[in-house]
This record gives sequence, structure tokens and C-alpha cells, in this order.
Amino acid sequence: MDSSNNQSLEKDFAEWTEKNAKARERSENFATSSLPVKNLYTPLDVQESSYSDDVGFPGEYPYTRGVQPNMYRGRHWTMRQYAGFGTPAESNERFKYLLGEGQTGLSVAFDLPTQIGFDSDDSQAKGEVGKVGVAIDSLRDMEIMFDGIPLDQVSTSMTINAPAAVLLGMYAVVAEKQGVEIEKIQGTVQNDVLKEYVARGTYIYPPGPSLRLAADLVGWSAKTAPRFNSISISGYHIRDAGSSAVQEIAFTFANAIAYCEAFVERGIEPDSFGPRISWIFNTHNNFFEEVAKYRVLRRMWARIMKDQFGATNPRSWALRTHTQTGGSTLTAQQPINNITRAAYQAMAAVMGGVQSMALSCYDEALAIPTEEAQRIALRTQQVLAHETGITDTVDPLAGSYYVESLTDQLEEDALSYMRSIEDLGGAVSAIESGYMQKEIADSSFGYQRRIENGEQTIVGVNDFTVEEELSPSIFRVQPYVVQAQEESLRSVRDVRDGDAVNSALTRLREVAQGDGDLMEPIMDSIRAYATIGEICGVMKDVFGGYEASTAL
Repeated sequence: MDSSNNQSLEKDFAEWTEKNAKARERSENFATSSLPVKNLYTPLDVQESSYSDDVGFPGEYPYTRGVQPNMYRGRHWTMRQYAGFGTPAESNERFKYLLGEGQTGLSVAFDLPTQIGFDSDDSQAKGEVGKVGVAIDSLRDMEIMFDGIPLDQVSTSMTINAPAAVLLGMYAVVAEKQGVEIEKIQGTVQNDVLKEYVARGTYIYPPGPSLRLAADLVGWSAKTAPRFNSISISGYHIRDAGSSAVQEIAFTFANAIAYCEAFVERGIEPDSFGPRISWIFNTHNNFFEEVAKYRVLRRMWARIMKDQFGATNPRSWALRTHTQTGGSTLTAQQPINNITRAAYQAMAAVMGGVQSMALSCYDEALAIPTEEAQRIALRTQQVLAHETGITDTVDPLAGSYYVESLTDQLEEDALSYMRSIEDLGGAVSAIESGYMQKEIADSSFGYQRRIENGEQTIVGVNDFTVEEELSPSIFRVQPYVVQAQEESLRSVRDVRDGDAVNSALTRLREVAQGDGDLMEPIMDSIRAYATIGEICGVMKDVFGGYEASTAL
């Protein structure tokens, strides 16, 4: 817009604003999770943007409009539903059910003991075995879980962090046993332990050794399993812990920069790890903010990889992301309403251009999802893909004054946060000082306060409530799971070669005490049927545990 047109628009907008100054509004304040919202957006709000530099074309730097030129006109996003519970055999049955219903990839949930490196018969695991995911104690469990599922034909995502090297190693060995070359397996392992210190708490070792282990897994995958995404950096859990969208962007990228620096220090080139970095973000309730968030995430990451790390391969610049709709937005009250919430969150994610998606099921605020709930979530994705028309053109909301302005504002505020983290010495220092945790806690507290004082309406919770609710059928993990896992562990220990296990674990300890690559001794331990508790226990003996800092 030239200066004369700009001045004319400013004059017209000022007159319109004055004329409508007394127009009645529902509230004194309108805002997204991060930003105030004006009553009207015009070209004045995006006048500084350069289309070529800031927006561009899909499939081209800076990827604001998408990482593929045709996006969903070529193929739909990968449809996954997060699943896993009880024993490996039960999870195997659920996976086959979902694949039979048209799901195009698997997403594995592990129970809490597995996530923090305990065997199912450990006293620390009591009461948690198989509850929030599947229990995996040894290679035998992984063999059972993927029995009859050809790993050269299925893409598998595994939400596992501190013991990610062990679980991906087990998956790779199962592929070998199926006759599948490891280089052909496809999928994603989360391997993002830094966000555990910030948002979830399922860490085992201190941040330094955790970064080393994550880097070794990335290096091993680049050479051995080049089609597998060896790290999926997560904003999802940061957002579910109560952050704003801006904090989700900034803290996730700060963690990502720390990982990339660690990879480079381990001798891994940016164009070696860059194309295999994947992401998971959280789609929440503010529709337009979520659309803008995915656009700015791609633009920011392209610039970080190109300018900060010197990556030259365009595939290293392109942020490819999975999303899951917001688990923390689900309500236990009137849970059927959660179907609607998940549907429009999913629509925002598609409008934003994600590559893979899972919907949080309507009954997740109450328990592990039932088969019916998972089928409804999958059908919701299929309806979006095949019936709504939103996949027929690329980035359909581009050019909206509001969406483009939101994109720019989110980027500006996220960069401000990232500068503050850099001033603190980077992500690890910001975590150890409690800075990130405090910022998230303050954001979460503010949101809860707005709910309690009625500024923020949550349908069925603080408004539009009913006196009596019908309770849906709730899935419950059966008590026999613990006994089954303990019996399986005893059987594995009875038949395995004890000398081979001891030799492999001794070698793992020696390497952990130095600065060598940890993946080879981990793989040897897996093949000997050492348990996850034994493998993680050796590294914890060497690295020590970690006690979280109290937030500032």
C-alpha cells in the first residue's frame, strides 16, 4: 500500500472508530491466550509485511504457508489416535482395531513406570502399571505388542522421553526379528526430555546427561534408521501445563536450540539431523490463534535453522509437525461436549497446515479412552478430510488481516521470550533456575482465575451447567495387568543368558562413565533381554538422578 493510500485508510479508519465508539460490546477485554484482540483488523495491521520474505509460497522458504506445495491436495495428514494400555497383548489388539478402522499410523502411550525407567515389579511402580499406557519391561514385551503388525508398512510414533533410546532400540530389534531392515522403519520417537523438566516431570537423569543421550540417539538414527524421526520436540506438554501460545512457541524453540547445539557438539552436522527433527504441538480453543501459531512456527524455525545453524538443505528448514488436540481443554462435566471441542481444534490444525494429527477423545478427562471414543475421534478426522472442503486449497486463511497480524504478533512476542532465555544462558539454565516453570505457572494461574471469576466461559463448567449428568462408559485397566507383567518378567529373567546380560550392562556402565556413544551398548543390552529398569538403572547409577528446582 503506498503512502497516500495508507494515509487515506488511516483517516477513514479514525472516522469509523469515532463514529462507532459507543457501540455496545460484550466485554471490556477480548484476548487470545497470548494477545489482546482488537475489534477490527485492516491492511494497516499488516502493512510492514513483505509477501516474499514473510509469507511466500507453500513448499518454499520460509514455509509460512506450508511445507508442501500442494499440502492436502496431494495427500491428507497422517491420522493417528494415541493408544496403549495394560499389557502388550491388549495394546496389540487395540492397535489392530484402529488400523482396521482406517487409521494410517500408530501412536503408542506408555505407562508411567516405563516412562521413568522402572520395571513393572519395582516397588516404585506400584499402582501405576498399565494405567496411563502400555507396560514395556523388555524386548519380549515389544515383540508381543507388534506381533502381526508389519513394521515396514506401518509408521509408529512413540511418546517416550528419558528412556527413548531404549524403546526405539527395542522397536528396531523387533523389526530385525520380523526380517525388516532397520533403515526401512518409519515413525517418530519423542526423545524430548528438556520439556519434562518444564512441564511433565518424567525425567530420570540431570539435563546434561539427558542431552547427551538424546544426541546419541539422533546420531545413531541418522546412520542406522534414516527414515525414523529420532526426536519430536514437544510444545504439546508445555501448553497442556498451562502456557500461552506464545510461551509454547518460545519455550519449545529454546529447547530445540539447546538440542541442536548438543547435536553439533557431538559432531552431527545440521543437515544430518535437521531433516529428521519432527514436532508435536497442542491445538487449543482459540481458533484463529491456533491457525496463526502453525504458520509462525514454520517461519521461525526455517530462519533459525538457516541463519543460526547454517543448514543449507531446504528439508532442514521445513518444520513438519504432529498435533494433538488439547487434552487440558477437555471437561469431565458434560463430556460429550468434548467431541465438539476436538473437532474445531482439529479444523484449526488443518487450516494451520499440520502433517499428522491425533484427537484427544471425549472421555479422556475421565479415563483411558474407550474403543467407541477413539473411533469417534478418528471419524472426526475423516469427516474433516473428506466432507468439509477445507483440504481443497492451501493455507485458505492467508491474507486475512487478522490472521496475518496474529502471525506477526505471535512471532514478535515469542522472539522476545527467546531473547530473555538466551540472556539467562539458554534453555538448560532457564529450566534449572525455574524461569520457564514460573512463567507457565503464572499463565496457568491467570487462566484459572479468569474461569473462576467468570471472565472466561467454559461450557458446562462455569456456565450452561446441568444438575444431573449421564456418565459415559468408562474404560478401566484390570487388576490382572500387574500380575501378568510380573510373571512375564520372571519368565524373561529365567530363560535369558545371564552372562550376556551382565556383560552388556557392564559395558554400558563403562561407556556411560566416559564420553563415548551410548547407543551401541544399549542395543547390546536390549538384544540380551536386559530390562528397561536394568538399563536405565545402570545409567542412573553413573549420571545420578535429578531433583527439580523450585520455581522462582
